[in-house]
Amino acid sequence: MLRRCLDAGLRRGVWRPGPLLAGPVAAGAPAAAFAPLAWALALACLLVLTWAPTARAQVPPSPAQVQAYRGLHAAAYRGDLEAIGRLATGKPALEARDDHGRTPLHVATFARQREAVRALVKAGADTAALEAGRYDAVTIAAVADDEPTLRVLLELGASARLVTSRYDGTALIAAAHLGHDGVVRQLIAAGAPLDHVNNLHWTALIEAVVLGNGGPRHQATVRALLDGGASTQLADREGRTPLQLARSHGYAEMVRMLESPRKP
Repeated sequence: MLRRCLDAGLRRGVWRPGPLLAGPVAAGAPAAAFAPLAWALALACLLVLTWAPTARAQVPPSPAQVQAYRGLHAAAYRGDLEAIGRLATGKPALEARDDHGRTPLHVATFARQREAVRALVKAGADTAALEAGRYDAVTIAAVADDEPTLRVLLELGASARLVTSRYDGTALIAAAHLGHDGVVRQLIAAGAPLDHVNNLHWTALIEAVVLGNGGPRHQATVRALLDGGASTQLADREGRTPLQLARSHGYAEMVRMLESPRKP
């Protein structure tokens, strides 16, 4: 467990290799000699990997922030269409930011207020605007597995092609990571770049394998990516293809799909 956890942390960039990771525990010294350190490392590893994705991911408005909202941000969060009609009178209102860089459109997307999203975009809200975490409305809906709101955004002309997040990824990569197969299909249909490589050197297909759990939704995600034409040859920084990664994780169904990547 320790070795696998440390490897996962290295892949995600949570920590970097150093003397400790190259020392006796990693080298396979007698367990009795290093058991306390091994358990401490394993516990720390699990805590960091549990916390790190949350700390680095999207940040929805907190209850305190929602309570403090006024004007168009408050109307967007509540889905108050009458107030939006009165307040969405120009760019200053539509592009106003809260203390996390969220516009009213970001707030309406987080709140799943689809009619508010529609009203804001029709009033001129910028669908490509990024909040402080570098997420646009499309990626916010994709990560939330919110297919209805995503459908509204795409119908209104929002792009599925933007580079977003601190990982220089895309909405498609984020959705593939999480196994949101329905979202993945919508994004592919909207022209999302299938083979974009983020700054971890991972594509959507690689993330569906290495950051997924090998279960039904990640399998469906892999199938959607393959049917869409995603490359099976693009490799990670170590030169491992999606097929090799699926084999190393023991994901038999993904291996089967990747060995015969196209439906007959």
